[in-house]
Amino acid sequence: MWGGLGLALVLCLLPGGGTENQGSRAHCKEPPGWQIEETSPMQNSRGSVTVVALLQANLRVKLENEGLVNISYMVVNHQGIHSQLKIHTLREKVSENITVYQQSETQTDVWTTLNGNKDDVLIYDRCGRLVYHLGLPYSFLTFPYVEDSIKIAYCEYKCGNCSYMKSKSWLGCQFQLLNCVYNQQTKPTEF
Repeated sequence: MWGGLGLALVLCLLPGGGTENQGSRAHCKEPPGWQIEETSPMQNSRGSVTVVALLQANLRVKLENEGLVNISYMVVNHQGIHSQLKIHTLREKVSENITVYQQSETQTDVWTTLNGNKDDVLIYDRCGRLVYHLGLPYSFLTFPYVEDSIKIAYCEYKCGNCSYMKSKSWLGCQFQLLNCVYNQQTKPTEF
């Protein structure tokens, strides 16, 4: 049954795509250690799919409405002085349910540690393993790649078994499967 679910989800994704990790990024590996001041955000996110955005919008509500819950979202602002001055604007733009971390200029740069760039989105599974690292243009939220990548990290064992996977998580995945099948059946035929 699980193989059929995975196959159905794959069939719903756009072909080819850019949702694969790019370049020599560390697919299915735990992230390098990083922290903001005294906080290590990845240590606190075990047991939930984690989205680390080097910017983020309100995709969270849409996914929760589709039954995908227990997803941690965080934004890591750049450490440059210009970004630090605009941290309040960034915090106003994201949901209060999304933690925004501000790096100091004196600490090791998290973006460099994660091999990231502006607007990158990193998606980790429940065991803290990197499933996708999306860069521009694949991280634009107007494209389906970020949402589809989160759903794959949520519903599939892309990096192998994870002891944090719970059966109730599959309710959201079942909804995704039914929604996908319905959309495939109601999609107009292309000639």
